[in-house]
Amino acid sequence: MSQLKPLMPDVSVNGVAISAADIAAEAQNHNAPKGKPGWAWKSGARALVIRELLLQDARKRDLQPAPKELEPGKVETEDESLIRLLLELLVKPDTPAEAEIAKVYADHPDMFRAPTLYEPSHILFAADPSDSEARQAAYKKAEAALTTLTSQPNAFGTLAREISDCPSKENGGQLGQLVSGDTVPEFERAMDAMAEGTLCPAPVPSRYGIHILRLDAKAVGDVLPFDRVQAQITEMVEKANWAKAANAVVADLVEKASISGIEMAA
Repeated sequence: MSQLKPLMPDVSVNGVAISAADIAAEAQNHNAPKGKPGWAWKSGARALVIRELLLQDARKRDLQPAPKELEPGKVETEDESLIRLLLELLVKPDTPAEAEIAKVYADHPDMFRAPTLYEPSHILFAADPSDSEARQAAYKKAEAALTTLTSQPNAFGTLAREISDCPSKENGGQLGQLVSGDTVPEFERAMDAMAEGTLCPAPVPSRYGIHILRLDAKAVGDVLPFDRVQAQITEMVEKANWAKAANAVVADLVEKASISGIEMAA
């Protein structure tokens, strides 16, 4: 009788084994599409392979750990310190040129606007994202209420007072003035896609539940002058250049290593 093939193969890096338990624990930190838990496992395995490669190279260079305090009460582990020291030694990012910074501003002006001002109203059907049955039920309630409001738009305030799960129900669902960043990203994305004075044609899911959203007013912020955002863009480009250089270091280590049990992404 042939042996059953293990669900996930063993992983090793230059002869050093990485346990399935460690990979399973790391996989908890990686998102995966619904119904494809193997994606998180592979991402976790790759992350641990890269960590092991960096640690092996740091020890080969005889680097000595010197843990830094990251914030009050939180200090690097010795392994974290070794990886930081190695990256400080090997990663040599390009210095951003002024023309490169100016090009980012010219190509993506919408990234550098003053905050947008919103005046939304909503009706909330509260439901925890982890409770699929509650989310489904909330969505159905929202669809039914939206059907009513499509034919009776003036009933929004009355309906909010009757059925909304948000304290704003006392004000007919009005949330007052909000600026960019005041609310959760999923809610803000919906408002950005809406024209002033309109009702969102579909319920809006968020971490709080399902919303019916009306945008009573919106004032899009002006593009900020270059000198106001030059330092911000410089920092963005510096981070991108550092990541590019760090990826090149990792790619070189992967190319030279003997790795089994996981296909490393290019």
